[in-house]
Amino acid sequence: MTTLTAGPELRPLHIPTSIDAPDAADFRDMVRLRNLIYAEISGHDDGSMPADELLPMYQPKPDMKRYAWIVVFHGEVVGRVGLEFPQEEGARTGFWHIDLRRSAWGHGIGRTAFALIESVAREEGRSVLQAWAEHPAVEGPQVAAPTGFGAIPEDHAARFFLASGNTLEQIVRVSALDLEGSRPNLESLLAAAEGAAAGYRVVQWTLPTPDEFVDAFAWMKSRMVTDAPSAGLEFDEEVWDAARLRRYERDYLDAGRHLLVTAAQHVDTGELAAFNELVIGKDRAAATHQEDTLVVASHRGHRLGMLVKCAGLLAWHEVAPDSPRVITYNAEENRPMLSINEEIGFRPLSYEGVWKKVLD
Repeated sequence: MTTLTAGPELRPLHIPTSIDAPDAADFRDMVRLRNLIYAEISGHDDGSMPADELLPMYQPKPDMKRYAWIVVFHGEVVGRVGLEFPQEEGARTGFWHIDLRRSAWGHGIGRTAFALIESVAREEGRSVLQAWAEHPAVEGPQVAAPTGFGAIPEDHAARFFLASGNTLEQIVRVSALDLEGSRPNLESLLAAAEGAAAGYRVVQWTLPTPDEFVDAFAWMKSRMVTDAPSAGLEFDEEVWDAARLRRYERDYLDAGRHLLVTAAQHVDTGELAAFNELVIGKDRAAATHQEDTLVVASHRGHRLGMLVKCAGLLAWHEVAPDSPRVITYNAEENRPMLSINEEIGFRPLSYEGVWKKVLD
């Protein structure tokens, strides 16, 4: 599907089976643009990924339908557009992005791309569109989140979202922990958390998940969209089973990425009660990303969040000793998790706005 009038072109992105395949040029261009645009926005390269590590995530999967385009303007690839639809029965949502080089602003590309996104969403029977966008701190007018927690500047991206009929629903804090010199504080916090978590033990694994934990871990992954603070956002409840968990893991394994899971297990019942994920690419000297963290509702109040985070970060010193920092993301209203991160030493790096539009 290609749209746009004379000038810019939205070219459907072909997904190759191998990054070295003859038909992989557009995908490599897309990843190159992705990394350039992320660095342009944030001022650093911590969000960068090599094309061969990103490719497994774009392979077809039964739980997510993906549309993707590259933007070509005057013969040059200047951006990318993406749209994803969860495939759970009765799903209403779609998640999208439009990423453009600054040099491509002001030519109506974003408006036309969003019109395409809306059109495809309606064809797919979706009524809720949501997107995340980083908004670097600048002086001037601000857009406040309706949660009462946080605001982002009314910058170029915010003006585009507002003009397109989107509403700001939530602020996400992006935080970073400097790993150098962090061990003494982590050891102290872990000892205190172990004292509060009597009756629980730490278990850790790298992918693939041991068979004994597959069902419990899959169930905890399913709770990420229902148990985390979501403000006025909408998420279709996900169904995770062993097969879906193995597909999720395969993305990391095929990419050569290293993911460490640290979990808290209730000793008497054997139930998994909390987990945390740390991941790094093949470049073990790059930034680490802390991905999902969850404490099961029935096990809260035992410092399990602190337990799994500190145990994971201490182990990470051996996994990736040259990684300089860990990046994590939390809803600004998620005070319990932010308090844990702040005690550990995470400091705000930037903020993302989470935007929503309900289609007529």
